[in-house]
Amino acid sequence: MGVKQAIKSLDAFPRAEEHLLQKTQSGALVSVVGLVIMATLFLHELGYYLSTYTVHQMSVDLKRGETLPIHINMTFPSLPCEVVSVDAIDMSGKHEVDLDTSMWKLRLNSHGHIIGTEYVSDLVEKEHAHKQDDDKEHQENHLEGAFDPDAEKMIKRVRQALANGEGCRVYGVLDVQRVAGNFHISVHGLNIFVAQMIFEGSKHVNVSHIIHDLSFGPKYPGIHNPLDGTERILRDTSGVFKYYIKIVPTEYRYIWKEVLPTNQFSVTEYFSPMKEFDRAWPAVYFLYDLSPITVTIKEERRSFLHFITRLCAVLGGTFALTGLLDRWMYRLLEALTKPKARRVIR
Repeated sequence: MGVKQAIKSLDAFPRAEEHLLQKTQSGALVSVVGLVIMATLFLHELGYYLSTYTVHQMSVDLKRGETLPIHINMTFPSLPCEVVSVDAIDMSGKHEVDLDTSMWKLRLNSHGHIIGTEYVSDLVEKEHAHKQDDDKEHQENHLEGAFDPDAEKMIKRVRQALANGEGCRVYGVLDVQRVAGNFHISVHGLNIFVAQMIFEGSKHVNVSHIIHDLSFGPKYPGIHNPLDGTERILRDTSGVFKYYIKIVPTEYRYIWKEVLPTNQFSVTEYFSPMKEFDRAWPAVYFLYDLSPITVTIKEERRSFLHFITRLCAVLGGTFALTGLLDRWMYRLLEALTKPKARRVIR
């Protein structure tokens, strides 16, 4: 008996006899409120445990020989599709004019509605360095081409499109080499003399544009592309837009171990208005460079032990607080009702 009594004395949860327990309305109210609070906190903790958080790590970029995808979705409300070209050049010297890598042009009317679709299919590759003889021959070909029947028909079509307020939406994916370079959207694909006859000078080439989407790879949760939604509308002027882009290679690792290679970037912007005797033609340039540092973003989930610890702390704390509140309410009601009972007895 001595051992059993010693063990019973260690009981931290003594039981009161049932006839000594008293149930009150205030206790029931506190119990219901406590249960609601505990259920709410349990659901909150469960959602917190099931949610993921991200951890960022940095390391040296070791990728070589891969291509860089550039996703473009832009609208030029004042340039017909027939004169818009997408050109790209990189530090290796590769120059592509009016290039064809899954690019599309959508003809838009003055209200922005689609009236036609064109697939960019004329790929022309050029090298930077040209000999003087090649330059002369190239110039002679331009002079001849400026007055042939096809050029005259094209000039009439473009002038009519400009009069109708046609615009162009350019979208698609450029696959370029993973080196520094630039791509630009302009009228550079035109013969210089044809362009002069259409626009009557570079100052009349309106390169107003809206960037709906510009990214360098697939999107991951939480990514922010700073140029999305950018709108630059020119009134009675023209010029050259330059966006200087710093690309940061990124890997996003999902909680189920899938790896998504992509890129994020920062950008600064510069605009140079056209002057009276400028020889350059207006354009929208995107000059990009790659960072030597790659960022790895990992999705992680909190441990189950962490969840149990927080759950015990929250539910136990709520239970203790409601018990303390119940005792306070019981004593308060008892103090208020006892004087009334004494008066009735007298």
